[in-house]
Amino acid sequence: MAVGERPTYTITEARPTDLPLLAAVERDAARLLIGHAPETVLAETTSLEDLENARRHGHLWVALADDLPVGFAHALLLEPGAIHLEEVDVDPEHGRRGLGRRLVEAVCASALAAGYPCVTLTTFRDVPWNMPFYVQLGFEVILPNEVSPALQAVLQDETRRGLDPARRVAMRRCADSQ
Repeated sequence: MAVGERPTYTITEARPTDLPLLAAVERDAARLLIGHAPETVLAETTSLEDLENARRHGHLWVALADDLPVGFAHALLLEPGAIHLEEVDVDPEHGRRGLGRRLVEAVCASALAAGYPCVTLTTFRDVPWNMPFYVQLGFEVILPNEVSPALQAVLQDETRRGLDPARRVAMRRCADSQ
């Protein structure tokens, strides 16, 4: 690629060869949350076993820049009727190009095609590029008394790992609310 030339970006389901490269993307993206999350959380990466399991079930997408992964979205089936967006990361060197948005849209489209009308997630309530980003994509805050037991377990695990529960929020996007 010539100097100053932008790579060609593609969003696709992850390939087995992508998996070992995703930890670096996850660590690079975590740098954006320095000061918002504890170092222990920022140092975490998704295990290869979890990534492979997600890939096998069609719940792992990558953003490729000229065939190399620079972002990914990892989803889980936590409860009937909804796919949970566990992680979305984009290498900051490739940020601000719509890759995160395209990854989230891929998850939502796939969930709907598979018969899951809703996608859920948890994110930071007060980080400017977290909750507002998801609101722009049609996600809505789930009121505390409406958070499902499965999402409560996710939020409790986040608290156990050191994330401040007052700064976290559960959200969902359902096909009938778009």
